[in-house]
Amino acid sequence: MNRAPLLIGALLVATSAAAGGHGKPGSHFVNAWDDNGDGQVTLAEATERRGDIFATFDENDDGYLSAEEYGMFDEARANDQKNHKDGKGMKNGRHKGMQMEYNDVDKDGLVSLEEFTTQTAGWFAMMDRNGDGVVTTADFGK
Repeated sequence: MNRAPLLIGALLVATSAAAGGHGKPGSHFVNAWDDNGDGQVTLAEATERRGDIFATFDENDDGYLSAEEYGMFDEARANDQKNHKDGKGMKNGRHKGMQMEYNDVDKDGLVSLEEFTTQTAGWFAMMDRNGDGVVTTADFGK
């Protein structure tokens, strides 16, 4: 399957949580992950988006992200971070929620769709600094 258009789209959704847009930390993340445009990302929105990301990078459609496929995901995230430099970096370990080591729950060297989406709740909690159940730009920055 030719996934070039999907990879380009994934650059918009596979963002670093700390990358900001328009000068405000977290706005790039919120813009990319907020499906209904209300300025806040819910756990349901984050879980759905992570499923989309998984489908984008599962090149061979086997239901798993291999180390090679995960490498392409990491590269897309790194490129996206370069394009949105106003973020000040990750705090409190929030970056780890997208790393293979965090998402490979059974440590078999592959990340299944179930592992990737199940890990959303923990990753989401890392970003929701004020614990209000949604992620907004207020959860980023100092």
